[in-house]
Amino acid sequence: MTDALALKPASRSEGAKASSSTLADPRRASRLVLAVFLGPGLLIYAGLTAYPAVRTIYDSFFHIEGLEATFVGLANYAELMGDETFWVAVRNTFIWSFVAPFLDVATGLLLALALYAGVPFARFLRVAWFTPVLLSYVVVAILWMWIYNYDWGVLNALLRAVGLESLASSWLGNPKLALASLIVTHAWKWAGFNMVVCLAAIHSLPREVLEASELDNCGWGAKLRYVIIPMLRPTLLSLYILAFIGKMKIFDLVWIMTQGGPLWATETVSTYVYKRAFNWNTFDLGYPSAIATVWFLVVCASVLILNRVLGSKERLEY
Repeated sequence: MTDALALKPASRSEGAKASSSTLADPRRASRLVLAVFLGPGLLIYAGLTAYPAVRTIYDSFFHIEGLEATFVGLANYAELMGDETFWVAVRNTFIWSFVAPFLDVATGLLLALALYAGVPFARFLRVAWFTPVLLSYVVVAILWMWIYNYDWGVLNALLRAVGLESLASSWLGNPKLALASLIVTHAWKWAGFNMVVCLAAIHSLPREVLEASELDNCGWGAKLRYVIIPMLRPTLLSLYILAFIGKMKIFDLVWIMTQGGPLWATETVSTYVYKRAFNWNTFDLGYPSAIATVWFLVVCASVLILNRVLGSKERLEY
């Protein structure tokens, strides 16, 4: 009897542990618990993301004027193939998406290396370089419109002050310079984010490898080329893909600074969709829905291709 009584508290405690482990393990949670926790998030996702995406694809097969919708099949997609403005927007967006991320990631890496090397005023520079990330696109766009102003902008004023007045230009009014000017502005805004990620990745590198390269009298250039960058390759590729996705749907900065001008030199697919949906007098939401659908497929395919081409087959462990 005493042995049996002694075992009862132990069995109760084991049962309590089993029940607590069951509650702590999400794989053993009941359907009611899962519905309570996942339901609100799934409803918001379905209402604000999934349904608009599906509805956009559905509307692309119609000619929509107000509340009247006429089924046109693939007519919108056929018209899209011959739309010269659309192809100009595609070209500009691809230039921005494939070229600009190199500038973003390279700038962030250089800033991170400067902080890692211990430049003077490193604490102040860390805050100063990251501050643009916290600014909205509206503030950044207005600030750089002042900088690019032909008459009293800071950039042209500096060029005139050092005797390079011939290089002073209307940076946002020249079709040959407008897209590059926007790319520089966008890189300035996001350089701090790439800097923080690269700096964290550098600090996570194994000290043994870096110290071994220093013992071998490896200079900064060789250490950067043969040691740091190869070990940071997964991080740099992730940053490149993130920047690529963000630039494929760029809208805010372009719309505030140039609205796609001059002469469609900075027109992107997002700004063109907005113009065809709300600024033109066609009153047809079916055609911009077709543009958005095509571009959605292009972005998905491009990300898959980049992951396949740039993805590392060898996994670094450290």
